[in-house]
Amino acid sequence: MAPNTSWVEFCGSDLWDPSLLNASVPDVTPCFQETVLSWIPSAFLVLITPFYLLFMKHNDRGFIPISKLHKAKLSLGLLLILLPVLDVCKGISDMMQTDGDLPAVYIVTPAVLAITMVVALILIHVERMKGQQSSGVLFIFYLISILCAVAEFHSKAINAKDQGSEDAFRYVTFYLYFFLLIGQLVLVTFADQMPYDSPDIAETNPCPEARASFLSVITFWWFTSMVIKGYKKSLEKADLWSLLTRDKASRVVPEFESSWLKEVHRVNQSKHSAYSQASLNRHGDGGQKYAMTELDPEGKSPNGTNTKVYRPPTDPSSKGNIDGYTQALAVPQVEFIDSSSKASLFRAVAMRYGEKFLVAVLLKFIHDCLLFVNPQILRLLINFTEDHTIWQWRGFFYAGVMLMISMFNSTLLHQYFHRCFIVGMHLRSAIIGVVYRKSLQLSSAARKGATVGEIVNLMSVDAQRFMDLCTYLNMLWSGPFQISVALYFLWQTLGPSVLAGLGVMILLIPLNALVATQARKLQVKQMQYKDARIKLMSEVLSGIKVLKLYAWEESFQSKILAIRDKELKVLRLAAYLNAFTSFTWTCAPVLVSVTTFAVYVISDENNILDAEKAFVSIALFNILRFPLSIMPNLISNMVQTSVSLKRLEKFLKNEQLDPQNVDHFNMPGHSITVDSGHFTWDREEKTTLTNINLDIKQGSLVAVVGQVGCGKSSLLSALLGEMEKVDGKVFVQGSVAYVPQQAWIQNATLRSNIVFSGDLHVTKYKHVIQSCALARDLVVLPGGDMTEIGEKGINLSGGQKQRVSLARAVYANTDLYLLDDPLSAVDAHVAKHIFGHVIGPQGLLKNKTRILVTHGISFLPQVDQIIVMIDGSVSEVGSYQDLLDQNGAFAEFLRNYSQDADEKEDEDEEEEEEEEDIPVNISLEDLTEDREPTRNLEPLRGKARKLSKGIEAISQYDIFNTPSKKTDHVMKTDAYDEVVMGDTEEKIIQAEKAKLGNVKLTVFWAYIRSIGVFLSTVIVALYMLFNITSVAGNLWLSRWSNEPLVNGTQPDSVRDRYLTVYALLGLTQGLVITTASFLLYTGGVLASRCLHSLLLTNIIRCPMSFYDTTLKGALLNCFAKETDEIDVGIPIKIRSFLDCFLKVVSVLAVISYSTPWFMIIIPPLGIIYYIVQRFYICTSRQLKRLESVSRSPIYSHFSETIVGTSTIRAYQCQQDFIKHNEQLIDNNHITYYPNIISNRWLALRLECVGNCIVFFAALFAVIGRSNLSSGIVGLSISYALQITQTLNWMVRMTSELETNIVSVERVKEYSEAPTEAAAIVADNRPAESWPDEGKVEFINYSTRYREGLDLVIKGINFTVKPGEKVGVVGRTGAGKSSLTMALFRIIEPAEGHIEIDGVDISLIGLKDLRSKITIIPQDPVLFAGPLRMNLDPFESYTDDEVWLALRLSHLATFISSLPEGLQYECAEGGENLSVGQRQLICLARALLRKSKILVLDEATAAVDLETDDLIQTTIRTEFAECTVITIAHRINTIMDSTRILVMDGGEIAEFDTPTELLTSGGIFYTMAKDAGLTS
Repeated sequence: MAPNTSWVEFCGSDLWDPSLLNASVPDVTPCFQETVLSWIPSAFLVLITPFYLLFMKHNDRGFIPISKLHKAKLSLGLLLILLPVLDVCKGISDMMQTDGDLPAVYIVTPAVLAITMVVALILIHVERMKGQQSSGVLFIFYLISILCAVAEFHSKAINAKDQGSEDAFRYVTFYLYFFLLIGQLVLVTFADQMPYDSPDIAETNPCPEARASFLSVITFWWFTSMVIKGYKKSLEKADLWSLLTRDKASRVVPEFESSWLKEVHRVNQSKHSAYSQASLNRHGDGGQKYAMTELDPEGKSPNGTNTKVYRPPTDPSSKGNIDGYTQALAVPQVEFIDSSSKASLFRAVAMRYGEKFLVAVLLKFIHDCLLFVNPQILRLLINFTEDHTIWQWRGFFYAGVMLMISMFNSTLLHQYFHRCFIVGMHLRSAIIGVVYRKSLQLSSAARKGATVGEIVNLMSVDAQRFMDLCTYLNMLWSGPFQISVALYFLWQTLGPSVLAGLGVMILLIPLNALVATQARKLQVKQMQYKDARIKLMSEVLSGIKVLKLYAWEESFQSKILAIRDKELKVLRLAAYLNAFTSFTWTCAPVLVSVTTFAVYVISDENNILDAEKAFVSIALFNILRFPLSIMPNLISNMVQTSVSLKRLEKFLKNEQLDPQNVDHFNMPGHSITVDSGHFTWDREEKTTLTNINLDIKQGSLVAVVGQVGCGKSSLLSALLGEMEKVDGKVFVQGSVAYVPQQAWIQNATLRSNIVFSGDLHVTKYKHVIQSCALARDLVVLPGGDMTEIGEKGINLSGGQKQRVSLARAVYANTDLYLLDDPLSAVDAHVAKHIFGHVIGPQGLLKNKTRILVTHGISFLPQVDQIIVMIDGSVSEVGSYQDLLDQNGAFAEFLRNYSQDADEKEDEDEEEEEEEEDIPVNISLEDLTEDREPTRNLEPLRGKARKLSKGIEAISQYDIFNTPSKKTDHVMKTDAYDEVVMGDTEEKIIQAEKAKLGNVKLTVFWAYIRSIGVFLSTVIVALYMLFNITSVAGNLWLSRWSNEPLVNGTQPDSVRDRYLTVYALLGLTQGLVITTASFLLYTGGVLASRCLHSLLLTNIIRCPMSFYDTTLKGALLNCFAKETDEIDVGIPIKIRSFLDCFLKVVSVLAVISYSTPWFMIIIPPLGIIYYIVQRFYICTSRQLKRLESVSRSPIYSHFSETIVGTSTIRAYQCQQDFIKHNEQLIDNNHITYYPNIISNRWLALRLECVGNCIVFFAALFAVIGRSNLSSGIVGLSISYALQITQTLNWMVRMTSELETNIVSVERVKEYSEAPTEAAAIVADNRPAESWPDEGKVEFINYSTRYREGLDLVIKGINFTVKPGEKVGVVGRTGAGKSSLTMALFRIIEPAEGHIEIDGVDISLIGLKDLRSKITIIPQDPVLFAGPLRMNLDPFESYTDDEVWLALRLSHLATFISSLPEGLQYECAEGGENLSVGQRQLICLARALLRKSKILVLDEATAAVDLETDDLIQTTIRTEFAECTVITIAHRINTIMDSTRILVMDGGEIAEFDTPTELLTSGGIFYTMAKDAGLTS
């Protein structure tokens, strides 16, 4: 080869000389060293620097203080500049001495290096200023520089040894330069200090990733400390690191929400004109669904109405007025969207995460390209084995390159996965966050179609699917790319014959498409059934107490199991599809290889299948195997995610509350103005409230009265903006507090429930506690006000819950109070106390505007105005006296139901305040933290009505006015001191705890038994057979490739024999794996059915104490996520584990068979492998458990939020709840993030072990090439190349299986929770007619709610005679409701027993007991479904009997007016019926049963007096022959009882006839006196 003169002139030698490599010691030319190898690092740095500077500009983290490390890097950087500069000087000097005879390269290359090192030094400085603690760019640059300098180092060392040093100066500068490069590389592997203003510095337990160096980050070394800790001890939450700022939900969710709103805005712009028209006419279009609204350019409401309401003098200078009102509250400027909007959630996701994903795409592309290097090296190694003339160093070089490429590829792959997982985690955060935010904005109509169960599924299953898809989404392009490149190389190897294999793959595509279509349909069906099941399960868990009281567990269990059967039927069909998919895609590579080899050898007798062709093809086919096998899973995941995408998109486009439903303006002297208001819950239904006109003055007390279902609660909802305004105007001034009819209590401490989103001011807080009559309750509670009161306030009585709800409102200190019947659930004397101290004219809220819905007429004389509602309209408005004077329907009602409406107004005016020494006539404004209250004893003016006698004006209190010396008396603080304030939180509901240590073998055994032991054995045997046939096929191929040739060809008979056996072995593999997969998935369905059935049966049979201490979210999570894992996840993990484990065994066996020396390195590699996987599994398993536990609170908090949405919105606390939701997401990701890092940590290390196996397989093949055939070498290395991924996947699947089996562990744990007594005691069943008399005896009876708590009933003895009507009264917490719980055995006796008609109820089955006595419970619970199902779930009665019960319960008129009649669909929790109507349905249930014993537990608290009277009349007539036990707050409802039982402190205080008790002057007399029933 003639030398290139230009290179010779430039360098002094030719650029390339191949002869230098064809020697025992390889070398390259000095020109190549001085140019190509020297310039490659410089080119890299110069090309990447602009992009790197741009990156740092956009990711400025603040400057880093100058450190010793930085000074060291600068020092070495300066030396690295100095050495090339010296070389340049030396070159110039030599050139001058030799008259320009020195080659130019000796000046150009040092100059290039000097400039490059200057750029590197500048980057070191800029990195410090921009907060880059560690530099990946400089690390790669120095590494490339060293690798390129190695050749020159080697060459100079050889030359120095052989020829001596001719140019000592350049030798010295080069060696110094080389070692300085190594020093600089070492320095850049360390991370610098954190930037000054880094947000991650402030974390209490900061994540070390923030301080990790580039090398530590790419190797995940920073995570090693966690793995070691996880191995030494079981990890707990406190051991985990804080999230990095970039991963926190408070950053991720708003960013994604912004992208979604931008997408909505983009779509809106394209149809802006159409939107504007729709906006102006929105009230005319009843079918239009609005999720978001927007003010017009002038800031006016777009309702199009010009009706004038109250119009004060308009201030000409005021801006932004509407009808003369100054806007007081800015309406959020939000985007308009409807359910038909073209806004794409996918586009929003792409906008937000596309850039991050592109980095992953680049990494994946490089990885995919490098995948095909090893098969080409395998080709060279096989040639090396066959051709003994090739120098041996080449064999070692091939083995070394194989190792380096494998290591580099592993690093790239796991950086790719890491980025994908982070994007997935962010996407999950974003989805949960936006779904939560959206749920806080949903309108009532949208809420109907989006139940708690469905939205929990959006947050759990659908969000998880997005996260899972992120990892493999790139396979959409990567799969086809890998297939294309593999086919290209196969073409190079086998020629056109590869088209046959390609044809097989193309034929499989439509087959796969058909399977994917069916999978999509099944997926949609399964999600529908799952939603329905979770929705029903959610309701069952919410209403479990009612189910137990009615003995309805079996009915609802059968309903859930019926849905589950449909779900399992779909899963079974999916099992058939999975088996078929396994057949097609496991056989695909085998079919392709068999077809290709067959066509290749048959098409031409000169086509010989030698080792090179066979095993390079096999290596390429193995690369093909992954994309071909992952594609069906990917398509399946794509199908599932597309379903999830549509579900999420549909939810986010749901109608949400129109902020224009209520306008907030400053209206001097007026709090509320409604003009011609028409309101509906759903625009597609008729209006609920019509022609509402109200004008409520500031500071007035307004009562709203009317019959059940007349629209009282709806009126408050309309004022809150919870109802859709069809027409008219609603103006509200100031902040609002709301007390719903059914108290909403958070799963938090009592103090948190009252303080809510405010700050604690002790004086004010204590006064509110006393005023709301909660002080005594705090004494009873174990932790005072720091007692955690449980989900839905389950550990409080109805009255306590209502008072906590009221206390929350009072503490909020707002301008307007909407009180929805807060006095119905409390006793008469407590109601009087609350009205006097809080609501009434002299109460804490005296200066506030109060709208009070009430059924109690005794308070009406003290209100300023009364609004009478009839059928959704305002019938009468006026003061108490005005309405009496009008002599209308309301006056008639008063005369019938009030004993003394007009009498005794001034009676007992001088009577002193009872019991408590609490200051009255105090306003909230007077209460501050800074000053103790003082008392001014100046008497009040004016009359007080009868019921204000105990809370009369004995003080005038105002701490902002300085009291005169005459009246300056300090108020007693005893009342405040009585409030028991806890120091530490006292848990009642225990948070889920993660189990510790190994998953017990009993859990695995439980799963195996649920599949079937025999079936499990058969499945394992079939997977073993599959791997045996796979190895046999490749051994057969190796033998074929070594078959000697006859005259340069292979005889047809020999060829056909090998081909036939090879094809039969491939076909056997397909049949075996199909059978194995089918049996495995079928077994999975059997296990799912068995485990879910056990779980459901046991959970429904658990005692109420279990529900008192267990989060509903944890149980729902068990039925949703854990069950889904058992349904789908575990069978897949078992298949993958068996596949990987048996493949690893096969690979090691084949390599050991091929090169026995390999067995020497199996023990050390095995030890490393074992250590790594044991460290990993201990950590990963515990992280998975912690992650599972931390997931439940997200769903619990969400369920809680949905129930209290109206309250949250009323208090304008959305942001506080959103913040809490984000904290819960972060808590979950604090456990999830280490989990995904642990997978990467493991994978990289195990792939290093796998890469070593490849290296040693190649190395031993090189060493023993004289004794090995090329076929054996090809077989050994082609198998070794498979092990890298397989080793990793085996440990991953071992861990995944162990961590996913935690789902079985949790299901098993709940399936073994203690249950109630037997439903039926077969040998002790009462007679069919029992109880035929109705006699009830409590004999020395004591009970507690659960072990460890105090007795709530203490040794009571009393008898209720057959047919007797007994009323039970007592203060809150006296034990009234506990008596009911005891009678139904919701709580079991601590001692003593109860007999009904002589039968000890503790000896009979619970079903026999509860189905024979009837209760109308305190909380009227309805379930989603037809009304008839709510009345008669077992369908034991005819329609005629049901209608009769409805007539007697005064519901027949209402039900018959509904189009669906008995099939009327009740919403979740019966939300589309009023509380009173729900209570009447409970009465109808009792009338249907007509048992001999009836218990009324405060059953008429939520109905008006007229309806109450009708109910009492019905009970008197229809249950005349029955024993009736009535627990009541309204004393008048039990005055006609035969006897009255007065409870106090869990004991019987009084038990006699009403007449005797009234004359005896005891507790009952006091209560009757408070209620105005006696004087």
